[in-house]
Amino acid sequence: MSTPPSPQDEWVRVDESRAMPRRVNDEGRRSAVGAPSLPADVASAIRRAADAATAHHREALVARMEKAVAAYERGRYPEALRYGTELVREVGTVPAVRRLAGFSAYRMGRWRDAARHLEAYTELSGEPDALAALMDALRALGRHSKVAAAWTQLRHSAADADVLAEARIVAAGSLADRGRLPEAIELLASAGAARALRNPSDRHLRQWYALADLFERAGDLPRARELFGRVARVDPEAYDVSARLDALGTGIARRPRGPRRARRGPRQAVDEPGMPPQGAK
Repeated sequence: MSTPPSPQDEWVRVDESRAMPRRVNDEGRRSAVGAPSLPADVASAIRRAADAATAHHREALVARMEKAVAAYERGRYPEALRYGTELVREVGTVPAVRRLAGFSAYRMGRWRDAARHLEAYTELSGEPDALAALMDALRALGRHSKVAAAWTQLRHSAADADVLAEARIVAAGSLADRGRLPEAIELLASAGAARALRNPSDRHLRQWYALADLFERAGDLPRARELFGRVARVDPEAYDVSARLDALGTGIARRPRGPRRARRGPRQAVDEPGMPPQGAK
């Protein structure tokens, strides 16, 4: 492809419940320096990985991870990545450290760094939850064979429906980047992405939008209008759907709504937790 695709998070909404680090207790107590306390097993994993260091240095590493998570939560991705990179040098075998560094790089569009850290996280943890983001970074780098391999791996994993949906969208985009639009459309449509639903979830809106984009690129403008229209009827503020419809010559009347939907991302294709939802994965 001539230019890397935009990060998935430009049009994919994040699952905030998984995007935030798990707290040590229900009150979300913070440490004395104001950074979120780490889950006990993550802090323990960092200390074990630095077993040759002094006790003081091990605690400094834990504090650095707390600062990295705090920076990530506040959207300060360069700072989070700087801390994460420092931690990788010393405790790069801790999955949570790799995950944080990988998603920080992903949010910054630093595809090589994102792919390197997310691939390491996946190998270390054995978990599929970062594969959609890894696929998106690999797609941006033009490594389409690796995108396909990761998609095959994910399809045979125990990933939840949201992660599978995000990864399927990336896999379809990878096919489209190579001019294989019919296959890209079939990949989404065969999984039910075109199905009309009375009460669609965010996952369904994302799939409708992605499929509409593919139909537009393939020259099937009526289907593109139909699917963009579905998204707009559910949420006229979603992504850039109103502009897409205007460009196709069809506008959807806006209706009063509550606060504008955050146009963050993919997951955030992903799910982009600064910390894994289950301890020190």
